[in-house]
Amino acid sequence: MKSYKILVINPGSTSTKIAVFEDTKTIFSKNIRHKAEELSVYTKLIDQYPYRKNVIIEELKEADIDLKCLDAIIGRGGLVKPIPSGVYEVNEAMINDLKIGYLGEHASNLGGIIAHEIATMIGVKAYIADPVVVDELDEVARFTGHPKFERISIFHALNQKAVARTYASSIGKKYEELNLIVAHLGGGISVGAHRQGKVVDVNNALDGEGPFSPERSGTLPVGALARLCFSGTVTYEEVKKMITGKGGYVAYLGTNDAYEVEQRINNGDTYAAKVRDAMAYQVSKTIGEMATVLKGKVDAIILTGGIAYDNYFIEYIKERVSFIAPVICHPGEDEMKALAMNALMVLRNEVEPKIYY
Repeated sequence: MKSYKILVINPGSTSTKIAVFEDTKTIFSKNIRHKAEELSVYTKLIDQYPYRKNVIIEELKEADIDLKCLDAIIGRGGLVKPIPSGVYEVNEAMINDLKIGYLGEHASNLGGIIAHEIATMIGVKAYIADPVVVDELDEVARFTGHPKFERISIFHALNQKAVARTYASSIGKKYEELNLIVAHLGGGISVGAHRQGKVVDVNNALDGEGPFSPERSGTLPVGALARLCFSGTVTYEEVKKMITGKGGYVAYLGTNDAYEVEQRINNGDTYAAKVRDAMAYQVSKTIGEMATVLKGKVDAIILTGGIAYDNYFIEYIKERVSFIAPVICHPGEDEMKALAMNALMVLRNEVEPKIYY
C-alpha cells in the first residue's frame, strides 16, 4: 500500500504545533513558541497567519523536510459555521468565515488558512476535520425551556470522534454501528451521546453547561446567576470569566492543573478531595443523562482526555455508571494524530471530503 506524508498544523494562542506524519507515524514534530512581542504587533489574531506560515516553512526547512514531498496538509478546524462531522477541503467560503470569525475569534481559525496557503504553494489539497462546532444534534436536543435560547453544539469533537473510531476498530466494528457515550475530561469537559456515528446530544463544553471542569463552571443555578448579573457588583467581562477561564477548579482551588489537585489530595488536602469528588460526580450524572438519550442501548462508555490518567477519578465514575455499559479508559488526547488520520482516510479514498458552504 502506498504511504502518504501529511503536514498537520495546530495553532494555539501563543504557540503553533506542527507535525509531519508518514501515514500514522510521526516523522517530525515541533511546538513553535511565539514570543509576546512577536504577536503584539498584530491588531487582530487573524492578521498573524502570514507570520506563522513563514515560521512553519522555516522550521520545516531547518528540519530538512522538503515541502514537495507532502501529499496533503490538514489544519485544526476553527470557529466556522456549525457543520456535520467529517473532513472538509478548505475553500474560499471557509477561508472567508475563518477570517471574519463567524462564531468568534480563536487561534484555531488560523489552522485552515495556513494549511491552504502552504498547500497552494506546492499544489496539494488542504483540509480541516471535526472542528469544535461539529453539529449533529437531534432537533429535540436543541430546546432549552425558553424560545430566546437554544442549545448549541460546541465540544471536543476531534478527540471524541477519534477515540470512538479507535474503540470501534479495536472490537472489529464500524463507528457507525455502535452507540457510545464519550466523556472528554480536560480543561473543559464534554460528554457526548454517539448514536451510530453521530453525536446527537452533548453539553456545551465552552460556556456554561454540563459538569464543571478545571477552568469552567459548567451549569450554574440560573436564578442566582441572574441576580449576580444585576447586583452591580460584577461586570459582564467578569461574569464571562467566572463561566469560562476562572470557574471550576480555578474558582474553588486556585489552579486549573488537575495533576496539581491530585498531588494536593495525596498530601492530605481534604477540601480539594471534596471538589474532585464533586467534579467526578457531575460527570457521572451527565453520562447517566446521555444513557437516556440512547434509550439505555449503550455499547460502551469511553473516558478520555488528560484527567483520565487520574485512576481515582476514573474509578469514582466507573462505580456509578458501569451498570449502564462497559467503561473503557483511553487517557490523554492526540489531536495531531487524529488530524493526520482524518487526512489519511481521504488520501486512501476511505472517505469523501465534504464541501463547506
